[in-house]
Amino acid sequence: MTAVRQDAWSTEDDAILAEVTLRHIREGSTQLAAFEEVGEKIGRTSAACGFRWNSCVRKSYEEAIGIAKGQRQKRSYLKKQPSMRGAQVAGLNLGDLGEEYGRSDGSSENTLSIDAVIRFLRQWKGSFQEAGRQLKMLERDLREKEDELTELRSENERLSKEVNLAQSDYRVVNDDYKALIQIMDRARRLAFLNEEEDEMKTRFKMDANGNLERIE
Repeated sequence: MTAVRQDAWSTEDDAILAEVTLRHIREGSTQLAAFEEVGEKIGRTSAACGFRWNSCVRKSYEEAIGIAKGQRQKRSYLKKQPSMRGAQVAGLNLGDLGEEYGRSDGSSENTLSIDAVIRFLRQWKGSFQEAGRQLKMLERDLREKEDELTELRSENERLSKEVNLAQSDYRVVNDDYKALIQIMDRARRLAFLNEEEDEMKTRFKMDANGNLERIE
């Protein structure tokens, strides 16, 4: 019976959980079987392993899970092609090709089919060419985005210069306006003083006898 541990999960425990679960995914097994295997290795229940995987560990291995699923699909495809048992899709490992080809005149089900290998290579070539086309499209989009970014930077620099020039003109106009207001204010005060002086000056008029008479 597997002992139930109560201590916290360690980095090593998480690594074992990830490695075993990914292996089961690649091999087409179930995650439940993976959790049971991990539980036996680290002394925890399969339920605890499943909870740990789904709540914490899984999010760190999303890319690896996708790769494992792809390998599982390729493995499943190869199982449906008995004549290609000697070929490994992931690395195109055809180490047994010579030996199997030497027995190609027999009727054994393990005989490597050259036609199947050629068919696989053509499919791989098509995928490679498609990836090349997508890469060229991405490179073209990248160049267009870089050109657009260069234009935007140039436009931003031009607008920044215009803004700085407008700010400088505004400061000059504002200073001139303040100076004009000060001049007008001084002129107004001088005019007011002159009016007062005129009013304060003594006025005289000449009477009928030719004498000057002060006007109040």
